[in-house]
Amino acid sequence: MTSLLDAAPLAPLGPTGLVFMASGQGSQRPGMGADLLDIPEVAATFACASDVLGRDVAALVRDAAPEELNDTRNAQIAISALSIGIGWALMARGVVPDALLGFSLGQISAMVLGDMLAEEAAFALIAERSRLMGEAADGNPGVMSAFLKITLAEAQELCAACAEGEVLVPANLNGGGQIVMAGTPAAVSRAEEAWAASKGRFSRLATSGGFHSPLMAPAAEPFAAYLAGVDFRESAVPVIGNVHGAPLQAATVREELVAHLVSPVQFEASVQKLAAAGAQMFAEVGFGGVLANLVKRIDRAAPRAAIQDRASFDAFVAENGE
Repeated sequence: MTSLLDAAPLAPLGPTGLVFMASGQGSQRPGMGADLLDIPEVAATFACASDVLGRDVAALVRDAAPEELNDTRNAQIAISALSIGIGWALMARGVVPDALLGFSLGQISAMVLGDMLAEEAAFALIAERSRLMGEAADGNPGVMSAFLKITLAEAQELCAACAEGEVLVPANLNGGGQIVMAGTPAAVSRAEEAWAASKGRFSRLATSGGFHSPLMAPAAEPFAAYLAGVDFRESAVPVIGNVHGAPLQAATVREELVAHLVSPVQFEASVQKLAAAGAQMFAEVGFGGVLANLVKRIDRAAPRAAIQDRASFDAFVAENGE
């Protein structure tokens, strides 16, 4: 797998060097963002999602049981609504990013905040994406597990040794020695056992499928057909794509979104390229602080923040707003 750092560098970022990072699936928790729902921009985003989907999305984050929220069809819409709402609320208070980076699902949230995709179209797209991914997961059951203190070469060797003819691939290249594997339950279990036998650590993720792996291939063709009818614009600021670690372009974003279903998330390389382009703050918009913690793994000196509740929101606006 070629390093993205060998590719063309990003153009220098704007003067603040602020990067918004939109959270991905697996960060969801019951009650997430509940104390932000009275912020007008957050409330409006949840209302938009509810109108598009014909259900109360705010009630989903406030009241859903963990097993309900963890379902792909529910998790994706709740996570994206929170990320987009927080992003809009920050921008309304003068906290404007110079670049956007989403993790998996968060790539779509980042596209909305970069004005590549209308909010209503994004929620409809996410609903269709999650439906197709959920169907693929039902037909091809899979799991994901985060392996710690592992190199890409070691991960690839582990996959080759433990797949036994089943799907097992590095799916999220998170940095700092963390790589998420995706595959069939049996194959991932074999890899976990082998890594534990060599004193390695791992942690299963709260996802309902083996995402960013060939297990999602059945979703590709119908998703491509759906995207053919979606309008995309050029982004207002760079939106860094997960597949190539480069700014998304309106002309090619459909192909990238389809490839994204079965391709690894190149998070570490994307963060490194943004840092080289002048990033001065990596601010996660969404719940859990997962991406902010990954940035810390990649570069302990990189300034970072997790904006996930009212206290962290107010503090970040006070320090960075107009």
